[in-house]
Amino acid sequence: MYRSHTCGELRASHINKEVTLAGWVQKSRDKGFIVWVDLRDRYGITQLVFDEERTPKAMMEKAQNLGREFVIQVTGTVIERASKNPNIPTGDIEILVSELIVLNEALLPPFTIEDKTDGGEDIRMKYRYLDIRRNPVKNSLIFRHKVTQEVRNYLSKEGFIEVETPYLIKSTPEGARDFVVPSRMNQGQFYALPQSPQTFKQLLMVGGMDKYFQIVKCFRDEDLRADRQPEFTQIDCEMAFVEQEDILNAFEGLTRHLLKEVNGVEIDQFPRMLYDDAMRLYGNDKPDIRFGMEFGELNEVAQHKDFGVFNSAELVVGIAVPGGNAYTRKEIDQLIDWVKRPQVGALGMVYCRCNDDGTYKSSVDKFYDQDDLAKWAEATGAKAGDLICVLSGDKNKVRAQLSALRMELAERLGLRNPNEFAPLWVMDFPLLEWDEETERYHAMHHPFTSPKPGQLELLATNPGEVKANAYDLVLNGNEIGGGSIRIHDKKTQALMFDYLGFTEEEAKAQFGFLMNAFEYGAPPHGGLAFGLDRLVAILGGQETIRDFIAFPKNNAGRDVMIDAPAPIDNKQLEELSLKLNLKS
Repeated sequence: MYRSHTCGELRASHINKEVTLAGWVQKSRDKGFIVWVDLRDRYGITQLVFDEERTPKAMMEKAQNLGREFVIQVTGTVIERASKNPNIPTGDIEILVSELIVLNEALLPPFTIEDKTDGGEDIRMKYRYLDIRRNPVKNSLIFRHKVTQEVRNYLSKEGFIEVETPYLIKSTPEGARDFVVPSRMNQGQFYALPQSPQTFKQLLMVGGMDKYFQIVKCFRDEDLRADRQPEFTQIDCEMAFVEQEDILNAFEGLTRHLLKEVNGVEIDQFPRMLYDDAMRLYGNDKPDIRFGMEFGELNEVAQHKDFGVFNSAELVVGIAVPGGNAYTRKEIDQLIDWVKRPQVGALGMVYCRCNDDGTYKSSVDKFYDQDDLAKWAEATGAKAGDLICVLSGDKNKVRAQLSALRMELAERLGLRNPNEFAPLWVMDFPLLEWDEETERYHAMHHPFTSPKPGQLELLATNPGEVKANAYDLVLNGNEIGGGSIRIHDKKTQALMFDYLGFTEEEAKAQFGFLMNAFEYGAPPHGGLAFGLDRLVAILGGQETIRDFIAFPKNNAGRDVMIDAPAPIDNKQLEELSLKLNLKS
């Protein structure tokens, strides 16, 4: 055996026992006559001791030459530490080493393998296998394992069957760009990697599986950010003979279970909010409801007062910042500069101080009297001591800008407590959204989403007003899951393809297999997919998903550790009948 115990296992009860340990050298302290070595493995750290009185000279020299991250095996006796370390579980003991074997020497790492490292993100991603040795990353991966196991156990107990679906499929329009894979055996033809197993899980419902789940890799060729990777993992679920309420209840149950088992948090309420209300009150479809600062629309009380900026705006809207009247003019100017950043895009910001004596002081006092400003306060829910921040412009743009400001202010005010969890269902999304570039409607979710009952006829007269039988599960301002009740009959699905601009031939070429399946008795069905990476990060108190993925890509979609993507040689190109046409 390389080891009889792990480096996090030994306690005072093991004193006088002979043990064998193996691991990495965390650090060593050489006092000349005595050498202490911290030995580390996945489970913890155990201190080793070599001293000139009890350690043979040759072994003493060997111990003095141990470098950081050397892989070693030691045998020795557990003894009581003279100077105990209460900060680690093994801090009462140490190992008096009687045998030392160097299993592998190591170069000096490019950054320190410690909780607080001196390595930047780029260098740590390049040497990710070293970064994983650090507790923050190691523990994040172990945490992901725990969440994943809880998901599997819960869904299995609820009667869901885990079924694998293919990775090599055909390219279909589902929103983002596909990653495509050329076929050597079928010259000039391509597979696509699935953006989700959407059509396959519907086919499993046609096949009578009734309750399906899969923890599955999905692939989307889209721009990246902190909570997005080109390959990501979904908890993909589908159920037959269900209505929307059945789906919501099933996955409220899963979410409650995870919060209780993983975080020790009991959640009673899963509030529900219409999409239109989410956009009106928070400016986005995944609002963080751990704090207030709901939007107050000010058109009726701020327009027609000779202030042209507001009068020409489609929407004038504000939020009340609690305690914001304490901000200095410099701090308010910094907020104005913040909203004018290109990432936010506002042209400016109007503000109004709510003084403790009940009076108001605004940056546009020239145009508005105290009664006007009191109406602003009423509309935004502002109280004495608050600050009202007001933006104006195009309705959709200004809502997004104020939403960004709301989240930034909440961050500065410490209102986004990662140990507090506020789930929310957002319901009744638009079925379709208009795309200015293509000048036609696209499915907001995907083309298999069913309209709300009774709204199918609206497609012919007012398609932009049709609501989808769709729902998103939001947790702490992040969408962690989304789904819908699906279309399950060929006639309605053909009608949907028609409204989305597919010709009959295009629909048959791309989705004929699904349409054919619907002719053989498809049950009513629906489902939901959780984003596992994002869910795990939020349960772990973070919003950046990279540390919860073993080998993530950077913002350019590159794996800098293995240097991928990379060119392939000409022989492979010839086998695949591919020719590069790179633009310089």
